[in-house]
Amino acid sequence: MKLIFATNNQNKVKEFRSLLGDQFEIVTLQEAGIDIDIPEPHDTLEANATEKSTTIHRMTGENCFAEDTGLEINALNGAPGVLSARYAGEQKEAADNIVKVLKELTGKTDRSAQFRTVISLILEGKEYQFEGVSKGQITNAATGGKGFGYDPIFVPEGTTRSFAEMELTEKNKYSHRARAFEKFVAFLKQTTNV
Repeated sequence: MKLIFATNNQNKVKEFRSLLGDQFEIVTLQEAGIDIDIPEPHDTLEANATEKSTTIHRMTGENCFAEDTGLEINALNGAPGVLSARYAGEQKEAADNIVKVLKELTGKTDRSAQFRTVISLILEGKEYQFEGVSKGQITNAATGGKGFGYDPIFVPEGTTRSFAEMELTEKNKYSHRARAFEKFVAFLKQTTNV
């Protein structure tokens, strides 16, 4: 079964393909010949995920899915949230975003946070949503060279290392994206009898 993944983020594509295996064929926007940057104008992850999936479904008429992920930090009232990718500006530089978060948390004792992912699937013209959450703590400094985004400053519950210090297979045990994806895949298998 073929699914278009409404993203231009190759890191996310790599993560999803590692979770999905070969039961479903994930086609990226680039592979589908679609060269657009889908806007994320909404103030919730759910609405942004829907915006992306419905945009691609309108263009192609194909089964597709999109996801939106945010880092929600308690001491920052849930920020950066939907602005996670562009928290430090439209250049979407992960290093700048990390610097801004660490600066804003200076002197704060509560460093609890969560990553939250919402997947919007459009299957045969109908939308379904799946959520995954990974709770953890924000570190005092970036550690590790793997992963992407805020991975160097997020330590998930049950571990002592940041996502950026983990191989992908280990990260997937704790990852918000993996948890949302498990629900997504279970639904696909049940619905399509794969």
